[in-house]
Amino acid sequence: MNIFDAIAKRHSYRGPYKPDPVPQEDLRQIVQAGLDAPSGRNSQTTRFVIVDDPALTEQIRSMRGANAGQAAAPAFILCITDADPECKPDKMTFHVEDCAAATENMMLALTALGYASVWIDGWLRGSGRAEAIGEMVGLPKSKVVRILMPVGVPAEEGPHREKMPFEQRAWFNSYAV
Repeated sequence: MNIFDAIAKRHSYRGPYKPDPVPQEDLRQIVQAGLDAPSGRNSQTTRFVIVDDPALTEQIRSMRGANAGQAAAPAFILCITDADPECKPDKMTFHVEDCAAATENMMLALTALGYASVWIDGWLRGSGRAEAIGEMVGLPKSKVVRILMPVGVPAEEGPHREKMPFEQRAWFNSYAV
């Protein structure tokens, strides 16, 4: 699948997954796409934990408030950043942006490989979920799970929402309405 096909096909999948495990070679390839993402000042601050151990995946899947897809995922990728990145004018950091670039690269890679996922961040922020998952994987207190990505083969076709036409969202040389 070429990059433009992966971009067009990529969507947030919240449905159930087939129970088949995701091969570690595929998970490694997906995370390598995240490692290959650009980062501010080439600081490469983003780290990853790949969770495919059935006992750990079950702990994450059974957390309160998990959506249907998340509750069936055979694997998860955790995007890790500093818990409280310093952001001063003389020492600007790009932890959140770096994590976002890495996550989108991984979303495109997993789409190209025939997997589906959804970018989960809001759910992590409530009820101490990011901290609980961090504890499950031995994350130091100085780090935080910023993004959670369930990964698996989709059990059903996900909704592909229509995108607004180019002319309604992009222009050459000046903003137009």
